[in-house]
Parts: sequence; C-alpha cells; structure tokens
Amino acid sequence: MIQRFKSNGKFLLTGEYLVLKGATALALPLKFGQSMNVELLDKKENLIHWDAETPEGHWFSAVLDKNDFSVKNSDDIEKAERLSNILKQVKSLNNNTFSEANDFRFSCHLDFNSQWGLGSSSTLINNISEWANINPYQLLDFTFKGSGYDIACAKAEGPIFYEINNGPTTNNQPIVKTINFNPNFKNNLYFIYQGHKQNSGKEVKAFLDKKKNFDTEVKSISEISKILPELQTLSDFCYFIKIHEEIISTCLELKRLKKYFSDFEGEVKSLGAWGGDFFMAATEWEFDKVKKYFEGKGHNVIFKYKDIIY
Repeated sequence: MIQRFKSNGKFLLTGEYLVLKGATALALPLKFGQSMNVELLDKKENLIHWDAETPEGHWFSAVLDKNDFSVKNSDDIEKAERLSNILKQVKSLNNNTFSEANDFRFSCHLDFNSQWGLGSSSTLINNISEWANINPYQLLDFTFKGSGYDIACAKAEGPIFYEINNGPTTNNQPIVKTINFNPNFKNNLYFIYQGHKQNSGKEVKAFLDKKKNFDTEVKSISEISKILPELQTLSDFCYFIKIHEEIISTCLELKRLKKYFSDFEGEVKSLGAWGGDFFMAATEWEFDKVKKYFEGKGHNVIFKYKDIIY
C-alpha cells in the first residue's frame, strides 16, 4: 500500500517581513507543488530510503537509520542531515511514527526547479506532517522557522489572508481566511525569476534582529492587503503595490526593485525575501513585450498569472 500526499507551492503577494510582526498578508497558492509517496517495504533492516526528484531529474537521495535517523549514506550530506533533523522532530511530535517493523521508502517529486524558491521546504514539511498526523506549523517552528504562510498555502484552495496569532504554534494557530482574489486584470500580471534563490531563514533572522515593532508600517501593509482584492483597475493596483514597496523598502533600508527596471512601463514588486526568487510585474504591455524586456535583463523564467497561480 502506498500513501500519497501533495502540497502547493506559494507566493507571498503582500506583507513580506512584516507578516512576522503581525501584519495581515495576502498569499497565493501555486499550481506547482511537491508530491510525496510513502511505502512500507518487505525488508526489515531498520532503514528509511529517501528519494527526491525535480522536473530536471534526480535531485537527492539518502538512506537513514530508522531508530536514530543517522545518515547511512547520501549523495548530498547537507540535505541528508537536514532531513535527519526534520524526522527527529517528527518523532518527538508523534512517537508512533516509524513504529512499524518494516523499512520505509519515501519518494518525493517537485513540480518546479528547486532553486526557484516556490516552497520546496514548506511543501515537504506539510506532506510529512500529514503523513505523521502532526501540526505542520509546529514542525516548521522546530525546523525552518518563518511565518508559516507557506504552510497555509500548502493546502489552500485559493488565495488567502494570513496573520500570525501570537506565533504559529500548537496552541496559537495562525489566522487563515480564504478570499476572493481574482482580479479582472490578472492577464496583466506576470511572475519573473530573478535568477538566484534567497536564504529565507537568514533574511528572516536579519529582519527580526532589527528589534523594532514597526507598528505603523504593519497597520499600513495590513490595509493594503485588504484593499487589493477589491480593486477593479490595473492602475489602482499599481498605485498600491508601489506604496507597499516603498514601505518595505524603508523598513529594510533597501532600494525597491523598480529602481533596477526604471524604463519598465508598470510596476514591479518583490515577493518574499527581497533580492532573490520571484517578483511580480504589472503592466499594460503584451506578454511578448514583457518577455523580451525581462529576457533582455537576463531573466528568462517568466510566467503568466494563469499558468502559475492556483
């Protein structure tokens, strides 16, 4: 018998960084995600066999001891040690996991390039949590940290509002609300990969180390998040995402992304950790012109809204 699990990737449309301070964020689950199959093997050698692949083919494999989760062998020791830590935390949250005498085989498949930052970690955490019947927010807190919006997106059936409720823990679940975000100008929205993956954990730590509460900014960003689903025109949408970028730019003491695309007719907005992963472009330009413009800047991975958003 094979158990099958699937979780969605994610985009954080609004609230990056300030979601950690309590801002209401607007998040979008993606058509891309990660599947995981779990199989009990006939062998009883106290082993866990782990295999993962991406659209490009083999990504990572490891064999772990089922009792203490030590790494027996792997083609990527760093990933294997990270996986070992995740499974130790899973066992601590549900001691009944891995109690069968049989060996296990986990087979994972990413729908996207692992460097794109679309949720390779969050989809894994959610899939494992579903299999182990544990709280995914708690497992995230014990492993990768972060706000948890990506966990909320993993099983969301559409766009959501996400808000931390005194921290995403077992006793303080985040506030997640499914919303109707289906802009009539969605054909004017594009998502472009910047070309390098950000270390979200590192960026989150750097932000939290600022030791500021950003109360005014949190309120403003929350208001923008709630306004965006109500907007009827692309021009209004561009107006508010520009304000959003200016607020976050001030908080981070970084230039907003539009500074690097000053001749682009429209607005561009960072998604998630600034400086890497994907960003959004909003423009009246046709797709061919958008594609030519950003490819000319060295950005060759470009998605239309309808091709990537759940």
